[in-house]
Amino acid sequence: MGVDIGSISTKIAILNDKKEVVNSIYLETEGYPIEAIKKCLLKLKGKIDEKEIKGIGCTGSGRYLASVLIGGDIIKNEITAQAIAGLHYNKNIKTLLEIGGQDSKVILLENEIPIWHNLNSLCAAGTGSFLTHQAKRLKIPIEQFGEFALKSKTKVNISGKCSVFAESDMIHKANRGYAKEDIIAGLCSALTRNFLNNVAKNRELKEPIIFSGGVASNIGVVKAFEEELKCKIIVPKEHKIMGCIGAALLVMKENVKKTNFKGFNIIEFDYKTKGFECQDCPNYCEIVRILKGKEIIACWGSRCGKWNVNVSSTKSP
Repeated sequence: MGVDIGSISTKIAILNDKKEVVNSIYLETEGYPIEAIKKCLLKLKGKIDEKEIKGIGCTGSGRYLASVLIGGDIIKNEITAQAIAGLHYNKNIKTLLEIGGQDSKVILLENEIPIWHNLNSLCAAGTGSFLTHQAKRLKIPIEQFGEFALKSKTKVNISGKCSVFAESDMIHKANRGYAKEDIIAGLCSALTRNFLNNVAKNRELKEPIIFSGGVASNIGVVKAFEEELKCKIIVPKEHKIMGCIGAALLVMKENVKKTNFKGFNIIEFDYKTKGFECQDCPNYCEIVRILKGKEIIACWGSRCGKWNVNVSSTKSP
């Protein structure tokens, strides 16, 4: 089982011994990752015998939380998980582009080894959440956003350096009378330019190139990348869940003798998170604790490790 908790979506993938995806769940996190995990497990319960789960790999920004709740066997960052998933689909991969709900990244590989990677800055321009917001503003279903872009017949330049400037520019172009499809196509092109300039840092992106993440579903963005890079972009069928596929593949390599999986019945437990700022030194670390009822089952965030050790005896501040 591979679990990927991102800022916008929560994904779980189940792989068999042949490394094939036999079941997967993709849900919006909606700001409540614990509830999202429980909903995913609820959907899987009855479809998968928990005794068949041999190992669990966790990745994504919420990987530590997922591991504590579910009982993870390994925890890996998104770069490693995405790279492994990309190599699973194409051993010759040289470049992997990934654009999710709030972040985007590029990974360059040589001889199946990642040699360089970079993530977007704090701005969410060009990510899935920004595109979804614009789709709602234009009253177009996000699923049809890319199709609208392909209908464009007039080139429109949209600023892509900042989400605020991009939206302002779109409104300006609409007021000047440009059609929606032209504005959307311009936005897709702006997204790719922003990615290549600020995330890829204008480095050479060699083929084969794999595109993963939710934004890879947008055929308008795929086309814009192909036009900018002048090559074919590979979009795997399971592009939305490649992070958890990578996590599952990584735990398969570990040959776990006995998994830590806590079972599907964890959906019945009451979990809560509680944070506080430690005042014991000038670091002022932000400490996060996970509670099962009144029991502290995990705690992290301290640079010195004070709050991370022996969490069962941790006192409330």
